[in-house]
Amino acid sequence: MKKKLVVILLITLLPGIAYCQAGKTGKLPKHVITLENTPAKRPYSPAVEAGNMLFVSGQIAVDQATGKLVEGGIEAQTRQVLKNLKNVIEKAGYSMENTVKCTVLLQDISFYAPMNQIYMEFFPVDPPARMAFAVKDLPMGALIEIDAVVVK
Repeated sequence: MKKKLVVILLITLLPGIAYCQAGKTGKLPKHVITLENTPAKRPYSPAVEAGNMLFVSGQIAVDQATGKLVEGGIEAQTRQVLKNLKNVIEKAGYSMENTVKCTVLLQDISFYAPMNQIYMEFFPVDPPARMAFAVKDLPMGALIEIDAVVVK
């Protein structure tokens, strides 16, 4: 129960903290982060920077070179998702170490333990707050999707 309360508080407070840092004008500058291969017709951005915060859209296990979902099960897909997440975060000038929140969507909750093993490789020390739950379907038949909030 305490863990859920902490997560709810983080989700509620983080946008307010960023807004307070916007200065006296009350306007929060917004900067859209795009990648070389970002499709123009998608109704979302790979990431949006607001103040000192980066909001990274959910990443699935698409190999950036081929545009196809990687094969090899949950371990391979988790590793690719986290590589994609890291790529967006670093492209925006942030680092994985400054990730404060992730949401993990799994096609099947039985993927939780193997996902955790790979996830710990990318967040070995002071991991971010996180939610993980199973969903009915993910884009392209992906087994996993992860989004993130990162601060400078």
